Amino acid sequence: MYEKIDLIAGLDIGTTKTSVIVAEKDRRTGEAQIIGVGSAPSMGLRKGLIVNFEQVVRSISSALEDAESMTGIAVNKAFVCFSGALTTSIISKGMISLGSTPRQVTEVDVQRVIDASLSEISMPNNYCTVHTIPVMYSIDGQKGIDDPLGMTGVRLEVEVQSIMSPTATVQNVVNCAERAGVGVTGLIAKPLASALGVLTPGEITSGVAVVDIGGGTTGVSIYVDGALKKLSVIQIGGDHITNDVARVLKIPMEAAEELKKHISLGDDSDAFDEELEFLVQGKRGSCSAAQVHEVVYNRLEELFEDFVNKELRDIGSIMLPSGLVLTGGVAKTNGIADMASEILGMPVRIANPIDGPKMPPGRNGCEYASLAGIIKYVNILEKYPLKFIGPSISFSSNIIAGQTKVKRSKVGVEEDHGPGVIVMFKNLLSTIKRTFKELF
Repeated sequence: MYEKIDLIAGLDIGTTKTSVIVAEKDRRTGEAQIIGVGSAPSMGLRKGLIVNFEQVVRSISSALEDAESMTGIAVNKAFVCFSGALTTSIISKGMISLGSTPRQVTEVDVQRVIDASLSEISMPNNYCTVHTIPVMYSIDGQKGIDDPLGMTGVRLEVEVQSIMSPTATVQNVVNCAERAGVGVTGLIAKPLASALGVLTPGEITSGVAVVDIGGGTTGVSIYVDGALKKLSVIQIGGDHITNDVARVLKIPMEAAEELKKHISLGDDSDAFDEELEFLVQGKRGSCSAAQVHEVVYNRLEELFEDFVNKELRDIGSIMLPSGLVLTGGVAKTNGIADMASEILGMPVRIANPIDGPKMPPGRNGCEYASLAGIIKYVNILEKYPLKFIGPSISFSSNIIAGQTKVKRSKVGVEEDHGPGVIVMFKNLLSTIKRTFKELF
């Protein structure tokens, strides 16, 4: 169970960008007010996985400095959002007896029945649960109970959704954050954060799917009857589209990325005849918009038709009256909603964060949906502690004593050479505190 805090910070480690959000709790209303968003280009990640530890640490540090310069507040702890290409979910059920005579359900009972459901999961040894989310409770056969606390019965059952990820993947995320000087208060799977950031309560209740197309991966979250029924990560994202364009046209990734942004997925024959220019090593080149359109369309068609459609079939798309919500950086592609709607046969809308108006201009678009979702997640945790249960194991940094730790400063990133300086500084602070205590 997480402690109640007045300052909320979220860190989103993405393949394309690393971003930080800072919010303050309004003590009168209990709501979180967003006061700043920091961002920096990501390095050292591929398909949502860390491939260069030090580069990721530098990206985190840069994003933290950006947020701190905007808010004037040092971020020392944060809820960390991550993708992880192998993140997935599984449903399990548990049942416990409340005794021979009816009695009220307590928090201990809820924890017991959730533990019973987790014991039914056959999980690989190298995986851990990042979230355990109760989907539905039953008391004495009465189904559809959202919160059993205080209700009376003799038998308590639960169906839970467990979101799993490789233990090493999660540990690497924690290590990078701590190496950048940030304690990890909690972990959040990115598809879950994105869904919380863009969905309305009505959409969640009626049934909806969220597809967050990021740089390295695509997250899918599916809600049915107000509960998360499925979560998965597809190893295709915007970087794959850029790479396809670069390989077909034989141009650098930077030039391909710029060309990709000019494409519309609609059937505009006049636009196909347009010549697009690009710059490579100081020399100008050109290609037809039709060439780039074909590459972009084919990759997105594969994503929706082969992968997203499979996730929807597993649940039954007929159970999603609110259709599909697209978010993430790639959702900004012109015509992508109509294209997805035609392929999937359901209504599709593009979603910015619900709290976008509270976020800084330029940092409140589709690509910041998961960042806004972190704040929603923390708000829910404080009101309903058993709504999302954290990792099945505790994570701690593998950084050994004496290894350098990144220290952020206003002028850049510095290093603290060993624990000696930290110990001396702590001793100095203790001395100052004792002196003030004696004086006052």
